[in-house]
Order: sequence, then C-alpha cells, then structure tokens
Amino acid sequence: MFQRAKAVVVCANGSETPRLLLMSKSSQFPQGLANSNGLVGKYLMVDAGYEVHGTFEHPLNEYKSIQATRAIHDFYEPDPKRGFHGGGGIDARFDFYPASFALTGLPPDAPRWGHQWKAMVGKNFNRTMSLLAHATCLAREQNSISLDPNMKDPSGLPAMRVTFDFHPDDVRNMKFLLDRQMEILEAAGALKAWPDTSEESLLPHNHLLGTCRMGDDPKTSVVNRNHRAHDVPNLFLVDGSSLVTACCQPTCTIQALAYRASDHIAQQARQNNI
Repeated sequence: MFQRAKAVVVCANGSETPRLLLMSKSSQFPQGLANSNGLVGKYLMVDAGYEVHGTFEHPLNEYKSIQATRAIHDFYEPDPKRGFHGGGGIDARFDFYPASFALTGLPPDAPRWGHQWKAMVGKNFNRTMSLLAHATCLAREQNSISLDPNMKDPSGLPAMRVTFDFHPDDVRNMKFLLDRQMEILEAAGALKAWPDTSEESLLPHNHLLGTCRMGDDPKTSVVNRNHRAHDVPNLFLVDGSSLVTACCQPTCTIQALAYRASDHIAQQARQNNI
C-alpha cells in the first residue's frame, strides 16, 4: 500500500525506526533511507539496571489501582569520587500480577511448589515491593541495530539484529545503584531483601535509544535539532532514537521533544517549507 504525503513522521522507537530505514534501500539511498553517513542504527543505548525486591511485615496494597511509581534522582549526577562515569534514578514499584509473582516474585530460597509455596505466594503478594534502577548508558558506536543477513520475520523481511555490550563504567554504575537500592529497602524496614542479578534482567529491552542521533553536523548525526532527517527534508524521526545520551526514564523527555517537533513541523508547513 502507498500513501502520498508532504511529510512523514516515524515514531517506532530506537529499534524499529532504524530497522525501517535500513530496509528502505533504493538507488538514491543504497545504505538505507537517511543513512548516507552510515550512522543509522549505531550508538544504541538502553535504560538498564538491577531490580531488588523486599518483603515487609504489614500489607502494602501495592497491587491496587494504577501502578504508580516513585522515583528519586539523588544519584543521577555523575560524581568522579565514585570512580566511574554515570548515574541514575531509583524507582519504587510493584510490577507483578498474581501469576507472574508466583513464578518470579518470591525469594530465591523459597519453595517452588507445594503447600509451602502456595502459602508464601498468598502471604507475600501484598507484602512485597521492588526498587528498579534506571542507570545511564554510554553511547558506543559498536552497539547497534542492524538487519540480519539470513533470518527473516514472519512477513519475509530481514529480522532485526541487536549487537550490544555494556561499557565497564555502565556495569560499575549499575552495581553502585544496586547497593543504594538495598540500603533503601533496609532503611524502609524490609524483613528480607534480595536482588535480581540474572543476565536476563539486564538484557537491552527497555527504552531503546540513540540509533538515529540528533546533531547539527550531517556527517555525525541522522536528524537535526528539529528531528528532521539531514538526507530527506520531509522525513522526521520523533522518538527515543534521536537521543545522544541515555537519561534515566526517558519517556518525559521523549514526550517533550515530540511536542516541540510537532510545533516545528506545523510551523514549517504553514511556511510551505514542507
């Protein structure tokens, strides 16, 4: 299907936006749309951090109503005294439904089946809360979204290939925040606290950022300060892919930039510049 338009706005996040551009090859754009400098898909960043859980003596009612979160930014600003670059926020929440809590919400030494397991699920469900860190992530060119040369998706299109590894500073930062998370639960009076430090918990799956970075120089960026692609004047990329640093919990920043980009697009349309 084809739709003619004066302007196209792509908002498919830091993964599907570069994938779509990379698949949109032509004689004019042999490396993919808006990718004359080869930067589309590179500098992938994620919102990562460990999660810790704690059980308390009295009911918390965390499961009721909307899952509101409470975040602190006491450790957001980098501090050279820590010995690494970066910081992050710490977010208090309860992300479990009963079934998922029964599978993964109990302490690691809890029984996994039987009467004791059932009793512990019933008791702990309303007495457990979690702290989730949102650590900064350094932008590295080798961390990327690309097209798999062999694997296809169900539609027969090239599947997404994610190449990612944390910088040593990112790991030290996350471990620093993990210690702070444990301290907070202890100060809050948790009867028991434990971290989820499995490799699966750190997979790059949340808030994918940076793969179509913003900048004034077309040689080192994909879009300009107004989210307009340097190579394609009527193409706008308005999502987390434009960010050049990984702020913790970037949703509000992305929303603010989207409002700003919308004002610019409307203004340019009124001036017949699109």
